[in-house]
Amino acid sequence: MEKEQQEQSAPAIMINTQYIKDMSLEIPHAPEIFREITAQPQLDIKVDIDTKHLQDNFFNVSLHFVLNGDVNDKKLFILELEYAGVVALNIPQEHLEPVLMVEIPRMLFPFARSVITNTLVSGGLPPFMINPIDFVAMYEAHSHKAEGKPAN
Repeated sequence: MEKEQQEQSAPAIMINTQYIKDMSLEIPHAPEIFREITAQPQLDIKVDIDTKHLQDNFFNVSLHFVLNGDVNDKKLFILELEYAGVVALNIPQEHLEPVLMVEIPRMLFPFARSVITNTLVSGGLPPFMINPIDFVAMYEAHSHKAEGKPAN
């Protein structure tokens, strides 16, 4: 009975820690490339989500970003970031996957975006603000792919 009361009073979602697991910024043509930044660079952004059950109701959720910036058909930068959080979830089992693949990434995203923007500025590059990501669409596409159905 006491354990049930603790579970009911515990928050449904609790982020225990957030951290940078891996980060890399490469500016292969520096410093010459800085003179060529006269317009907004072409940006290619790839995002992936990885979840791992740690123990009991604790999970690790990682956002993997790969950003490629090009200017005048030359590589301006390559930034890779794995930003993660350890979360405790007190939710019904049927809600576990959507919370891990949508809600937790939504909560981590602003912090990861800030790390990316600050890293690029610290690297001497213009500030890039990544637009919000539709994690619901990503989840649905992943679910359809897993079921062997074409995504809408």
